[in-house]
Amino acid sequence: MPIITAPVVTPPDPGGPPGGTPVPLPEIGYATAQYTDPSGTVWPLTDIESGWFTLADGVSGLGAVTYELTTDAQPRGGARLRHAQPQPRTIIWPLFVQGKDHVELTARWRALATAFTRTLRQDEGPGVFEIARPDGTRRQIRVLYLDGFEGQDKQGWGRDADSAVLQLLCEDPYWTDPVPQVVHREQGVAEDFLDPYPSISSSQVLGDTVVTNPGDTTVWPTWLVTGPASLITFTRTRQLRSGQTVTEAFTLDPDADDVAHGALLTGQQVTIQTDPPQVRYQDGSNWTGALDWPAASLWGLAPGDNAVTFQLDGSGPGSAVDLVFHPRHETA
Repeated sequence: MPIITAPVVTPPDPGGPPGGTPVPLPEIGYATAQYTDPSGTVWPLTDIESGWFTLADGVSGLGAVTYELTTDAQPRGGARLRHAQPQPRTIIWPLFVQGKDHVELTARWRALATAFTRTLRQDEGPGVFEIARPDGTRRQIRVLYLDGFEGQDKQGWGRDADSAVLQLLCEDPYWTDPVPQVVHREQGVAEDFLDPYPSISSSQVLGDTVVTNPGDTTVWPTWLVTGPASLITFTRTRQLRSGQTVTEAFTLDPDADDVAHGALLTGQQVTIQTDPPQVRYQDGSNWTGALDWPAASLWGLAPGDNAVTFQLDGSGPGSAVDLVFHPRHETA
């Protein structure tokens, strides 16, 4: 039974740089910027025609992630790094707002203030800040309003123009690529054992593969498993700096006591999310109890190449695995 494989797929970019004309921004160079509020409304930030634009000279917080280091003192002097903890990021973004008169300025000022402050509402959550390069590549980060949407106390300001110095909190300090990376593996159609020549294939191992993470840090993927399958195991093998080889794996049993569904039939699907851990059957029911706790390790993909095994016991024609992730980056 042949195995149909496909490489990492990058869908086509839906369009050119958003947010207006590229401008020089500290720490990253020429780029455009836009903000999407929790309602889905897009606010260009580098387009002077919109009635507001970025004061690039005061922009900061777009560079590399800040880390808090934990070290162990060494007997012969110095220290050895034990752990590097990424810290939340704060973006400083000066914004100049103008109008043809005070009424128009006030309307724009109020609308922009609401677009950012609504990220603090419990029923809405973060907005999305996006930086786009002239070549069409984009990086995004989720932001919460922290401070700064106050007018400047300067003579003459506040009539038909004013500026705010926004402070935006990023709980996750890494920038993500909005275009997902997709890895697809599918069981082929059964062939006659003797036609055109003797052949043997396994109904257990769907595929050993190498998955490449083009980002700068570990990313936590989402898995979509399509039956038939009676037992699903995903394994990653990695080598530590010490030379030690570490194997991490998790197994999903559709017939586990907490689920008792039985083997996945042709076309039935389960989605496994690794961060935060979540397992959902196609009808939305919770299948987290189908994992092999406490041994289950919902591993992430390190930067670079990752040796991965997709194993579906009881697989057959139609059995498939889709691995989806968004690369994460240090800088915008």
